[in-house]
Amino acid sequence: MRAAVGDQIVVHGHTTGHGDRRGEIVEVRGSGGEPPYLVRFDDGHTGLVFPGPDAVVVPASRGS
Repeated sequence: MRAAVGDQIVVHGHTTGHGDRRGEIVEVRGSGGEPPYLVRFDDGHTGLVFPGPDAVVVPASRGS
């Protein structure tokens, strides 16, 4: 998995009633875009994320 600052990360919920969590990657701490990522989630919480198989990176649209 590779990401850049400004990309979105979606972590899919594991159980019924727990929806997906979405956040913006504000810092990439691994080399070459690899995890871990510092993520600011939609609820305002910021945390260090080591994404598992339930996570998807959605690239930010980059202007030319």
